[in-house]
Amino acid sequence: MDAGDDTEARQGHPISSDAWEKREMREALAGRDISAVYRNLRKEGISQRQIAALTGQSQSEVSEILKGRQVMAYDVLARIADGLGVPRGYMGLAYDEATEIQVVGAADEQQAEEDESVKRRNFLAHAAQVTMGAAILGSSPRAWAASPARTPAPGHIGMTDVRQVEAATRALRALDYQYGGGFCRDAVVAQLSWGQQMLDSSAASPVRSRLFVALADLHSLAGWTSFDSGLMDSARGHFANALELAKQGDNDHLVANILYRMGRVYLHQEAPNDALKLFQLGQIAAQESGSELAISVLAANQAWAYAMMGNEDQSLKLLGLAKDEFARANVAEAEDWVKFFNETDVYAMIGTVHTVLARGVDTKHTQFAIPALTRAIDAYGEDMQRSKVFNQAALATNHLIDGDIDHGARIGRLALESADGIKSARVKDRMVPMQEEAAKRRNNPDARDLNERISSFFAA
Repeated sequence: MDAGDDTEARQGHPISSDAWEKREMREALAGRDISAVYRNLRKEGISQRQIAALTGQSQSEVSEILKGRQVMAYDVLARIADGLGVPRGYMGLAYDEATEIQVVGAADEQQAEEDESVKRRNFLAHAAQVTMGAAILGSSPRAWAASPARTPAPGHIGMTDVRQVEAATRALRALDYQYGGGFCRDAVVAQLSWGQQMLDSSAASPVRSRLFVALADLHSLAGWTSFDSGLMDSARGHFANALELAKQGDNDHLVANILYRMGRVYLHQEAPNDALKLFQLGQIAAQESGSELAISVLAANQAWAYAMMGNEDQSLKLLGLAKDEFARANVAEAEDWVKFFNETDVYAMIGTVHTVLARGVDTKHTQFAIPALTRAIDAYGEDMQRSKVFNQAALATNHLIDGDIDHGARIGRLALESADGIKSARVKDRMVPMQEEAAKRRNNPDARDLNERISSFFAA
């Protein structure tokens, strides 16, 4: 579009293109800080009613955003940019649009506006349909994703091509563990844009079956890194595609793993009931796969969900099952995508579950959480920095609950230092319990200092 076309296109638009060139506005756009964008527009004389009309949002939504509510979903950000007339590149949206292949449902604006509980129910229904064998590839009742134009696909693929996808997935997953999903998500999505087109290539039956599984795993990683970056709708779309591909590849083991990961998304959203249903579906797939390690993972996460629901008996029962199944599992011969769950992660899960119970049911659970979390932290290497931070924050939380405030504050400071450089939206969220416990004890100088440090970290 030349300058003349642009001028014509903007005739009658209430927002001047010059508004986007001001330094404060460019900084807000670059950070995808929609609250700041809307505040700057108000300074330009644009009313809440006008913003709502241009973006397709309700005035109450615009009001909430002005008060600080974050906007994370890619498709909503894209619609806001297009409605306001923001050059997409100013918000870092152009790259995603060019490379995402069957990922975020960028064209499904109505879905983006659905209540989150409705989205969870829709995904759960889809997951149940796929897991129980009623759905096949491409049979999803809703369009989970947009389908931008693809680059030409290779005419024929062999096992070497599939192995390249698998190798790339392993390398990208290692980056996610160490540096966070924000560090590598774009690379994962770009890899999908290449791998996905192989579905149109001719291949021998064993190659095609393995391709389904490889792409399912790559979509699962894309879902996980999207979740870790705070892009929930994108995560949901990836996991939906991953489920169908894993089922098409007849891989119950991977189906179990995908359901576990989506369940974790719902735990993070504090929807343990919905998370539990996904974990239970995953348990069915895990049992079909015959993997004790997969069963252990699903049982541990069910324990977490029950703990969040305040059901101490069921939580401890499932935690016991997780430990028993892990003891029976052959980790060395397990599938690649479940090997992450080693002895260190078992201790981390034990500590996590008891931390939730200590905060919501009975403080006595700190006596079980503290040694388990300590053992996990000591065992984590630099390649698992994000997990180490999560566990340090939980350990600090337990010491604060126990009244060992100076020790809890010291570990809390270590967690903040360890979090430096990790690009993960979840890091801040997992520090909220630590801040809440520190705030309760703000009369203590160590707790007050920790609370202030966490607030500064959140504001950074």
